[in-house]
Amino acid sequence: MPSPSGNSTGAAVGQSNDPYRNFNFKLDIQGVVEGHFTSCSGLGARIQPIRYREGGTNQVVRAIPGQIEYAEVTLSYGLTSSRDLWDWFSKGVQGSIERRNVSIILINPNGVDEAMRWNLFDAWPSEWSGASLDALGREIAIEQVKLVFNSLDRV
Repeated sequence: MPSPSGNSTGAAVGQSNDPYRNFNFKLDIQGVVEGHFTSCSGLGARIQPIRYREGGTNQVVRAIPGQIEYAEVTLSYGLTSSRDLWDWFSKGVQGSIERRNVSIILINPNGVDEAMRWNLFDAWPSEWSGASLDALGREIAIEQVKLVFNSLDRV
């Protein structure tokens, strides 16, 4: 099956398939690329098992699939003069949740081509954390926002 970059996803005989690096990614929010994120964590999903026992075979516990639960994605970014993420979160605080489709895009080692994409549908910011400030520090001021979403797709 071809990947978004047009390459085959499997390795040829005798060749290794190197893993992607975790530092080369970007975020696309409704078609607007927000490229100043330092980290993205928490991407995940879980199908909760429903456990039960059958009558007559009480020693065996079986499981069937239950609810699907998506993890919250935490985005960390260097504080800039841009108010886009703050304004999006602020709308929710004021009672007007604005859902957006968000894509987390992993970039190939060449730094240009898209290797993989996770699409988060109907996402909205549920939590914001301000930057830690320190008069003696030499670090970049980092803010965080957590996104919740209704469904996930990997392309």
